[in-house]
Amino acid sequence: MSKSYDSVALAGRVLIGVLFFMSGLSKLAAPAATQGFIASVGLPLPVVAYAVAVAVEVIGSSLLIAGFRARFVAAGMAVFALATALTFHKNFADQNQMIHFMKNIAIMGGLLQVVAFGGGRYSVDGLLARRAAASAGATLQPAQ
Repeated sequence: MSKSYDSVALAGRVLIGVLFFMSGLSKLAAPAATQGFIASVGLPLPVVAYAVAVAVEVIGSSLLIAGFRARFVAAGMAVFALATALTFHKNFADQNQMIHFMKNIAIMGGLLQVVAFGGGRYSVDGLLARRAAASAGATLQPAQ
């Protein structure tokens, strides 16, 4: 990627990550209400589903923003976005639900871009790759 694309990759990761992070914080602020909503759609084990959602949204978003294992994290978050769309936003007769469903699908599209192209230069993955390349280059230098 070029430097300008790397900046865009960073901006994309931050923008998507903040969305998930804020959602996770709101779940942490209202655990009973969130678990009640999860139970209201018929999911079993609402406490476990709540814990998974908070972990994906808070931890996953932090890893995505940092760009650590960005492709793997983005793939997991894309699956999560699809699962939440299919579970919580499936009443297409309700226009609001249809909008939320499409929003989740659009977010999934952004996450799949991270899966396809990685975190870019301005990510932990990029830093680790540069360090690995530098150390590999140093070990391949002929002895003086």
